[in-house]
Amino acid sequence: MKFIGITGGVGAGKSELLHFMEKEYPVKVLLADTLAHELMQPGTECFARIAEAFAKEDIFDIKGRLDAKKMANVIFSDAKKREQMNAIVHPAVKKEVLRRVEHERQKGEISCFILEAALLIEDGYDKLCDELWYIYTSKENRRERLKESRGYSDEKINAIFASQLSEEIYRKYCKKVIDNNDTLEVSFYQIRKIFSEMEEEEKQS
Repeated sequence: MKFIGITGGVGAGKSELLHFMEKEYPVKVLLADTLAHELMQPGTECFARIAEAFAKEDIFDIKGRLDAKKMANVIFSDAKKREQMNAIVHPAVKKEVLRRVEHERQKGEISCFILEAALLIEDGYDKLCDELWYIYTSKENRRERLKESRGYSDEKINAIFASQLSEEIYRKYCKKVIDNNDTLEVSFYQIRKIFSEMEEEEKQS
């Protein structure tokens, strides 16, 4: 079983491509954001640490749970607070990811465990994954998608873009690049080619 990390900028259109992989191939896809959300629910160790560190910030809803929108406003406008949040959440996520990878490896039912995360490189997953893949979409297309699908303002998009790695760094660390600027069919074709190459490599090893 291969452990693949998939990354790319916000608005790169990763979800559709991951859904395709899961539908077409014997793979399991885990979204780091979804896992982080699970680990940040009240009652978890992760939540307790956040509540203590951010007690003075307006990031909770009326029921005392984390409010995603309020939290994003705080951490995307202050690099220090973003680092503080990441220092709590990311190690917890990494520990659980590795536990699940090992679990799937023991079961032996899938060919790839795919982890999607925006901060794969920053969090050192290049040392844990067998290889990283980069879903590339131009800034112009990402901006358009974020405005359309999430209703983000230019100001918010600029802040998010500024907090992410440059394209050069993504390309430096990632073994495979999927260009997602054209139609989905074009992207699916690239994915089929990658999986077909992996199958060939597997046969030869």
